[in-house]
Amino acid sequence: MGEAPADPRRRVPRTDTLLADPRLAAAVATLGRDRVKAAVGRAQERARRGDITPEQVPDEVLAALPAPAPRAVLNATGVVLHTNLGRAPLSAAAVEAVVAAAGHTDVELDLHTGRRARRGRDALDALAAAVPDAAAVHVVNNGAAALVLAATALAAGAEIVVSRGELVEIGDGFRLPDLLESTGARLREVGTTNRTTLADYAAAIGPATGFVLKVHPSNFLVTGFTSAVPVRALATLGVPVVADIGSGLLAPDPLLPDEPDAASTLRAGAALVTASGDKLLGGPQAGLLLGDAALVERLRRHPLARALRVDKLTLAALAATLHGPDTPTRAALHADPAGLRERAERLRDALGADGCKAEVVPSSAVVGGGGAPGVTLDSWALSLPEAYAGPLRLGAPPVLGRVLRGRLLLDLRCVPPAADDTLRAAVLRVPAAC
Repeated sequence: MGEAPADPRRRVPRTDTLLADPRLAAAVATLGRDRVKAAVGRAQERARRGDITPEQVPDEVLAALPAPAPRAVLNATGVVLHTNLGRAPLSAAAVEAVVAAAGHTDVELDLHTGRRARRGRDALDALAAAVPDAAAVHVVNNGAAALVLAATALAAGAEIVVSRGELVEIGDGFRLPDLLESTGARLREVGTTNRTTLADYAAAIGPATGFVLKVHPSNFLVTGFTSAVPVRALATLGVPVVADIGSGLLAPDPLLPDEPDAASTLRAGAALVTASGDKLLGGPQAGLLLGDAALVERLRRHPLARALRVDKLTLAALAATLHGPDTPTRAALHADPAGLRERAERLRDALGADGCKAEVVPSSAVVGGGGAPGVTLDSWALSLPEAYAGPLRLGAPPVLGRVLRGRLLLDLRCVPPAADDTLRAAVLRVPAAC
């Protein structure tokens, strides 16, 4: 009688052998041993049931493990500040600063004296230096928080005078009126949705006025029969003017002539300017407060300021952004269209040499992120069949483009030149023929 065939279950790899596999060892480093070990156990059990072969166990484990989150993606949408992609990408200097700040740092310590120091002083000093018109500055965790802190500290139980045309929705269903009223302030709306005059504001100001709020409608345009009152005129009314400029532009940029900046707004007479750090500034998510020293100190000492405090990583990234070279956001905004076309043509030729036919087409990029509505930026893109959109989005790394009239456009304005080879390789990995 011949020998019985060997039980295939005996060939199922041992747990310690699987965890020593370099691919799974790398997963342990990012996902943790317990998570990977649980996936190993499930794959081993499938092999013992005969659902997969013992040799398939390592691949089954890898397929079952989640990708690290969040995942880095290539932004080929042509939207410079894409909210769904985290708005501004950090500069190399800011990334390095975040890594350094991940351990113990001197965030609240003076190394010379060994005593407690002002928290985030490097970031605050850099912000103050970037906007000399601000007598004082403070930083909270996002732009909405900056406005909430101002309303709570300056107008709780009082009135905020604001134009009806500036009561905007800021995204994800959050509306400015709801945000402000949650602080205990009352809104005194003036004017109409399309026209507000200085007389409208003046008639509403009285003993109950906390401040006048000027909001830049940064995510939409109203055209036609319109009028609005500039900060310079509002500053003559005898009450503080708080200006929410939104996008975080610190100084004028000729590319964005209609986008308000902090320096000009303060010079026009605003007592306080609020803005975001992760938009046109090109830094981390943060809320910037700049203006009158007494007002900023009042906000800084308010109990709510503690709840809105930024962490050491944000402070490190903000300081590096303000100190460092041009950010990726600025580079994308000011990219030369001729250079973008040359890159697109090189990529097209390289893809063609590998048997993939792509076209080079003009494209229109936008600022995005609730900034500079109506501004378009001349750009260039690779044009591929629409069927490429899904596989590229699910690839490694994911590549996001823009589908337009049945074609997938990969706009190069927001793709760093150093990533061109990565983009080319990602396209070539798509199994469908171009």
